[in-house]
Formats: sequence, C-alpha cells, structure tokens
Amino acid sequence: MKMTDITESEWLNYVGLLTESQKNNLLGQKLDDNCFFNPFQDLNNNWVLTIQEMNYCVNLNFMWVKDLDLIIFEAKPKPQPSYLNI
Repeated sequence: MKMTDITESEWLNYVGLLTESQKNNLLGQKLDDNCFFNPFQDLNNNWVLTIQEMNYCVNLNFMWVKDLDLIIFEAKPKPQPSYLNI
C-alpha cells in the first residue's frame, strides 16, 4: 500500500516502512527548512516514518520517502514511570 492509496483521515493508522539503511540515511537530515526526519521503531521493531513526514518532505534528496510502502501502525506501549513501581 502507498500513501496515495489512503485518505488523509487514515494517516494516523499507517506509517512508512524503512529499511535500517534508509533509517540511517534519514538520521540528522531535514525534510524541510525547519524539521528533521524522526524515524522510530514500532511494536514489531520495524523502522518507520510518519505519513506526515513523508507527505511534507520537500528535500529533493529524500523525495523517495513519498514512495515508501505503508504498514498499519502498532505503537510500543509507553513505559510505566518508575515511581509507580513502589
């Protein structure tokens, strides 16, 4: 599935799937004049990118992110604060 296959209202349900090499290429790079790419891992330890980052990318060196395959986003559980483990 590609970004063009879903509506904007579905963006929060999907992320772009990255290889480790693609993730490494994006680290420290800007998607526009003000924002950096922020690849992260999902529940299954896939490296992923938000559709917002894919869509708003205007950096000519990274336009390939617009063509990433999409997967359903599965968030990692938030860690419980240590003060609750008393």
